[in-house]
Amino acid sequence: FNLALFFLIADRDIQAVKIDALTHPDPWKRSLCARIILLTIHELDMDKVAGGKLRAALANAGVSEEARRQATQALRSIRNAQQKAQKQFAFLRNATIAHRDPDALLQYRSINQIDGMGVLRIASEFYDGTRMFLDVLPSLVLQVGTLPGLLNQLRARSSKNAEKQNV
Repeated sequence: FNLALFFLIADRDIQAVKIDALTHPDPWKRSLCARIILLTIHELDMDKVAGGKLRAALANAGVSEEARRQATQALRSIRNAQQKAQKQFAFLRNATIAHRDPDALLQYRSINQIDGMGVLRIASEFYDGTRMFLDVLPSLVLQVGTLPGLLNQLRARSSKNAEKQNV
């Protein structure tokens, strides 16, 4: 549930500014909205919520191989979009929204020359991955929340605690 809410919050943040990033009559506001989208995608720390702990939890709960494969594919797609954003727009993120370059003229030029459509293409790839994940999420929740799934998780936790006590 935490993972789902994590993605939904990022999704909602991007939704709140994407129309303005495309259509707002003020170019400065369009640029700001595009930069907010970049920052949101760039700063989404996937490993905090979807790293090894998630894989272990899904395996411990006995989630089907197919559902785990779909979740992994979706998360890989999200990470790929994020890596593209980080690679293509790292300078723009650092100079204009995350850290602000001390060279104000450079900052101003960068803001005025932002490739809004490029940002939205990457946001679209991010959305594709997020959508894939949210499509598989109900299956994950149903499998984790079954009695066998809950018992498997409890067994895994008990085994882990026993290992810690033996060390």
